[in-house]
Amino acid sequence: MKSFIVLLGWCLLFVLCWPLALLALVLWPVVWLLLLPFRLVGITFSALFALLQAILFLPARLLGWRPASPVPG
Repeated sequence: MKSFIVLLGWCLLFVLCWPLALLALVLWPVVWLLLLPFRLVGITFSALFALLQAILFLPARLLGWRPASPVPG
């Protein structure tokens, strides 16, 4: 659904201001490449925090604590 909204927005921009729409189409891969390192840093920090959580909760898990299951409803 998100892709459809983006496509619809680009088509609207193309009708209203076609040079800007074509510029956006050409520059999108460049912007994606520039943002790639930030995504990799985010993935790394997410993995680091998951590792820290696993290490900190290890004693409780060894003693038999289990996370509460979600209540159906």
